[in-house]
Amino acid sequence: MITSETARNVLNFILFQIGWFACVVYPDVIGPVVALLLLVIHFVLVSQNRLTELQFIGLGTVVGSLLDGLWLNTGVLDNGSDALVITPLWLVAIWATFMSTLSHSLNWISRKVWLAFLFAPIAGPFAYWSASKLGAVTLPDLALSIAALALGWLLVFPLLLFTRKSLYPELS
Repeated sequence: MITSETARNVLNFILFQIGWFACVVYPDVIGPVVALLLLVIHFVLVSQNRLTELQFIGLGTVVGSLLDGLWLNTGVLDNGSDALVITPLWLVAIWATFMSTLSHSLNWISRKVWLAFLFAPIAGPFAYWSASKLGAVTLPDLALSIAALALGWLLVFPLLLFTRKSLYPELS
């Protein structure tokens, strides 16, 4: 395990960025497998409360995956399927790697709650828009999709931070 908090946060940020990119560029199998390997590295080198953090990451991954499933099934996002859509594994993997940042490289946002409300409705939709530009997903009606994504992130991101602080205080 890395002892320097700064080094852990930098590594956590890099692992998330690599995981996001791998999942967006190689959504079939390679991306999620890379994300899983990066999470293993995270738990070996970064995490200090492995079991608690694993529980938090699991909870947030379920919440985020349900939100993405809702967006896919309501037309906010489109992955090319006309059938009822279960959240694709690459999006689930992104949520898992993203959740690892909330106790490390993005922990600074939780120190001032208003930051979550400021950044979430901008950064969340930007990630989906970026993924759409790389061909991983489509935003069928750009304005409506961005608005729905912004609203979803405005609600979910602060909720995840509140959940971490309330249910998993040792991660704060």
